Amino acid sequence: MEKFGFSIQVKRAKEDQSEVETSFEFALEAHLEEFLIRNWSKTSFGREFDILKSPSGELIGRQYQTDVGPIDILAISKDRKTYLVVELKRGTSSDRTIGQVLRYIGYVSAEEAENDQDVRGVIVGTAENKKLQRAISVVDKVTFVKYSLHFQLDGDSFGDI
Repeated sequence: MEKFGFSIQVKRAKEDQSEVETSFEFALEAHLEEFLIRNWSKTSFGREFDILKSPSGELIGRQYQTDVGPIDILAISKDRKTYLVVELKRGTSSDRTIGQVLRYIGYVSAEEAENDQDVRGVIVGTAENKKLQRAISVVDKVTFVKYSLHFQLDGDSFGDI
């Protein structure tokens, strides 16, 4: 699985270690980004937002360059009233990510958004720690969305294996 961009972490669920829970996360942030870009329309983001495109239709909202660093994904609502800064973290996200997202929101507010447009941010990761929870609780423009991957083999026959 690791060659396909997943990292596998085995966690023991009980003291007798007879039950095993396997969790998956993307091995690289770039894999998470690629997955989201390819599947954008199938996500909750895609129902309300489109990834930013140039007037000619070129996708420019991926690794959107700013003077404070690249935004992983920059999207705009279908009604064009709200920009969405998407910051991806392949694993657990820390409170330092809040500062990063706020810098991006500040840039988009100053350089891209019109006076009547709002700018919001979302952090996408596998888990949030207590520091991030506390920081997000006082920042109304930023939310956290947890992603999880599920792996399943269907079928009852292995054929010629």
